[in-house]
Amino acid sequence: MARRRNRGRNVHGILLLDKPIGLTSNRALQRVKRLFNANKAGHTGSLDPLATGMLPICLGEATKVSGFLLDADKQYRAVCKLGVKTRSGDAEGEVIEERSVGPLTRTQVSEVLEGFLGTQMQTPPMHSAIKQQGVPLYKLAHQGIEVERKAREVTIHSIELLRLDGDELEIDVCCSKGTYIRTLAEDVGETLGCGAHIAALCRTAVGGLEIVRMVDFETLESLAEQGCEALDALLLPTGDALPEWPAVHLSEDASFYLRQGQPVFVPKLKDRGWVRLYRGDKEFLGLGTVLDDGRVAPKRLLVPST
Repeated sequence: MARRRNRGRNVHGILLLDKPIGLTSNRALQRVKRLFNANKAGHTGSLDPLATGMLPICLGEATKVSGFLLDADKQYRAVCKLGVKTRSGDAEGEVIEERSVGPLTRTQVSEVLEGFLGTQMQTPPMHSAIKQQGVPLYKLAHQGIEVERKAREVTIHSIELLRLDGDELEIDVCCSKGTYIRTLAEDVGETLGCGAHIAALCRTAVGGLEIVRMVDFETLESLAEQGCEALDALLLPTGDALPEWPAVHLSEDASFYLRQGQPVFVPKLKDRGWVRLYRGDKEFLGLGTVLDDGRVAPKRLLVPST
């Protein structure tokens, strides 16, 4: 009789990985999953291999909130190289055009950046993971094939000039999901009249998750030698994934009926929309929505730990 394959541990929580340069998001995910010996894991939106920074990895039951993190706003710090356009829009691509960069002042650049604030239509780059007829665009781009892409609505919530140094400018951007910073850099370069590409990119926040909790692979591998408990101590509780959502604390009876799939009434509840649900003060039950009549309906519940 064949042995049943070991699928790993039932470990639950969120790791804020500081993804290194040169590694795909999927390879980073698999590496984390292997270190934790986790039976289930997923990430919350790809970072390009040349990008670094926050890649939330959801383990176990935390994968049930990964889609909400995918939809959350993101924040980036980007270095834009002015005067050089590349085929891919980043430092890895072939140079296709060079132009001189005239004297620029911080005031001039800041005024240009302000013009990109708000909701706008953005055409995704060919070097992206968006699929066309099942094939990622970047694979077509590597074959020298360019296809028409449909523009998508994105929102730039804030954009700040951090540094202007000759032909380089560094910006901090907070934006909606689906925003391509390389496209933003190219558009900024065109508006400045010199072209540009992304020289370096770091994601510094996903939703309300902060960079101060990020962990790199060197730390993970060091702690892995100490055992699973040391690694598990790095995980954020699943309920902390969406800190900007209101928390609703339920009684024992209400928690029981909610877990049966029934909406429950919560006295004096003023919140509307999506909420985080807790049994009492500590146990995170999952996510729900507040109905118009004031009842709370379960939407994405976690399996109770045994």
